[in-house]
Amino acid sequence: MNLSQIVAYLPSLEAELRASYRKERPGAPAPVRPYLDINEEFSLRGGKRFRAMLVLAGYHVATRRPPRPVLPAAAAMEHFQSWMLIHDDIIDHSEERRGGPTVHRLVSANHRREHREGSSDEYGMGIGITLGDLEEPFTVEGLLAVRVAPAARLAALREYFRMTRLTAYGQLLDIRNGTLDPGAVTETDVLDVHRLKSAMYTVACPLRIGAVLGGMSPRGLVDLEAIGTDLGIAFQLRDDVLGAGFDADESGKSSNDLAEGKRTLLVIRAWTAASEADRARLGRVLGNSAATPEDVERARDVIRTTGSLAYSERRIAELTAAALRRLDRSRSLDRAAKPLIREIADRLVRRKS
Repeated sequence: MNLSQIVAYLPSLEAELRASYRKERPGAPAPVRPYLDINEEFSLRGGKRFRAMLVLAGYHVATRRPPRPVLPAAAAMEHFQSWMLIHDDIIDHSEERRGGPTVHRLVSANHRREHREGSSDEYGMGIGITLGDLEEPFTVEGLLAVRVAPAARLAALREYFRMTRLTAYGQLLDIRNGTLDPGAVTETDVLDVHRLKSAMYTVACPLRIGAVLGGMSPRGLVDLEAIGTDLGIAFQLRDDVLGAGFDADESGKSSNDLAEGKRTLLVIRAWTAASEADRARLGRVLGNSAATPEDVERARDVIRTTGSLAYSERRIAELTAAALRRLDRSRSLDRAAKPLIREIADRLVRRKS
């Protein structure tokens, strides 16, 4: 099985997601149903579906069988992703997601349009937090719905609990790093966040959830985690490059990460190597949503000229190479399944969006 065959399951995944909301809607109190509709629209709005595809891939790597039986678990990862994104957007004060308003901004706008009492922004944040929380039971239900041996479902739940805890640790550290002077944040600080947050819930744990549902050996799971962790960190470093506006014409992204003041590897390496004048140029943009396009481009020039962009590209290449070496040397992963993991690696780290 190759990646295009995994991608062919995405229409079935969309149907699984839609069905999960439709199944819940009749039993929900009538005033709650419009809020469920908001979550449904948000989850089905789009996205790359990386996590879902990795669950399907992990099952195939473990079993060499078509992954249709684990579609509910793949949908569970998309519910989890909605949960994380809704909360992330509140934390980051984001306005847009997946081509539309973020959930809390959408709810705020509805409140304002209907002339309800109280603060529209506070209402949006409160409802947004709660709608994010509402995605967790959908996640657990999806994992429990997979028709495999009870021991495999229990193992998948343990993996989910671990993923949730590690993601929260990474988020805590990410928020903490944002309060520090850029010069006080180290490369280790940044990569710890990427390992605990992005690598676990984007790559390593979805792969492992699919694999444990397929009954993979403990040794195979260790190899999958090591491969997935390196690829997950590389994935996030690529996201940071795109999020700073590099390759913006191809990705469609802007310099949101700079305006949000994120302490990425690009920023902290540039800050360390920059002159006082260049630090001032970078500092004018970090955390400044009103920064002019000219100031943003000057900040990007600092990242380029200090060698920080080239360093991030080098770290992406090193991490990807380490993951592929581990894959090549693994005796616990089926040789015939290795090309699929190689395709996944290429998709994760060579993307332009």
